Amino acid sequence: MERLTAQQVYDKLVEGYGKPRWWPGTPYEIMVSAILVQNTAWTQVEKVFAAWGEPEPAKVLTMPVEQLQETIRPCGFMKAKAATIRAVTEWYRRYGFDIEQARTADQHRLRRELLGLKGIGAETADAMLVFALHKPSFVIDAYTRRFLDRMGYGFSDDRQIRRFFESGLPADYRVYGWYHWLLLEHGKNHCRKQPVCEGCVFSKVCPGRAL
Repeated sequence: MERLTAQQVYDKLVEGYGKPRWWPGTPYEIMVSAILVQNTAWTQVEKVFAAWGEPEPAKVLTMPVEQLQETIRPCGFMKAKAATIRAVTEWYRRYGFDIEQARTADQHRLRRELLGLKGIGAETADAMLVFALHKPSFVIDAYTRRFLDRMGYGFSDDRQIRRFFESGLPADYRVYGWYHWLLLEHGKNHCRKQPVCEGCVFSKVCPGRAL
């Protein structure tokens, strides 16, 4: 069976889930929440922001570290995440806490800088690049890998996955962001660890479907 292109996968996801969502919040909130959501549910991130309000980068840097840790406690790993939030905020200060200034920087430079911060891996860096910095850097997560594996693409690593998406789509950060949320929705609704194939828009073309 011929594999779907990246664009065909996107079109079927839109068919199944409708208009994609976008990561909520200000650019700085997006950067912080991309750290907080690591290894926890989004509901815990919402709980933190409901109590915290809108975090301001300059205030975060002057906040006692113990206070920052307590503020983000519901998201777990509070010491490590607090340190990463401070590191990202220090990085953001180099751009004057000005998101437009940061967006003028080269995408590859920004990605290298983010990956150089302790606690920032590829998935988190790419989420920040797409949703906060408006750069087309495809977000690859566990949902994406599982979906592609079940669909029989046979990619051996994230580099091949990235090439598949970025060569098959327009270099538009909005498309990349929408695509990420659609794959997230699909992973939660159908392509779970134990797949729910009934009603899945890929059920007729997925070699890994439950029979």
